[in-house]
Amino acid sequence: MDPTISIENVGKSFTLHNQGGAVIPVMAGADLRVYPGECVALTGMSGAGKSTLMRMIYGNYLAQAGTIRVAGVDIVQAEPRQILELRRTVLGYVSQFLRVVPRVPTLQVVAEPLLQIGTDPDRAQARAADLLARLNIPERLWTLSPTTFSGGEQQRVNIARGFAHTFPALLLDEPTASLDSQNRDTVLTLIEEAKARGAAILGIFHDHGARSRVCDREVDVSAFTPKAA
Repeated sequence: MDPTISIENVGKSFTLHNQGGAVIPVMAGADLRVYPGECVALTGMSGAGKSTLMRMIYGNYLAQAGTIRVAGVDIVQAEPRQILELRRTVLGYVSQFLRVVPRVPTLQVVAEPLLQIGTDPDRAQARAADLLARLNIPERLWTLSPTTFSGGEQQRVNIARGFAHTFPALLLDEPTASLDSQNRDTVLTLIEEAKARGAAILGIFHDHGARSRVCDREVDVSAFTPKAA
């Protein structure tokens, strides 16, 4: 079975242009595979590069070396239009923060990933409504913009949006952070359902219980820290 996410010999550094062009190496020789139906947790101390690696996979950061393949597409070499198409159809990303256009109703926000791939609007909204109900967002709020919601409500809307489309690959950044036990259980169930349908999932889980329940293995990103000269 081929991996859905494949990372080979990836390296990354940052150039501090406001500090004389100093170059800070943050990752070298990163290797990782995530297979269909598998959930892999990125671990390591704060600053080890977990979020940096996720952002490189999503195409927000450019790797200086190696290859990052998602469903066969090398993110490192891909053109912007290829990355956008991959995000639309293949690669979902649930971050810790909800970023949406103001005044767009919550139901529309969650349905948008389905509408972008041509799903019938009624079917897309039905899926969005089901997820919002499962995540305990009251129906009276669905016609309002989520920008007016509490932090916890916004997080749940973000999760609903991320799971609306059945992405073959998913990146999850602390999906259970700050959730109560009921909503935490719902999110973990959504992850289990995604695994059951064959999604390849890579995530950051500081919640040890959540990690034990849904993750098949762990990869310590500290192993990819560049060695001092």
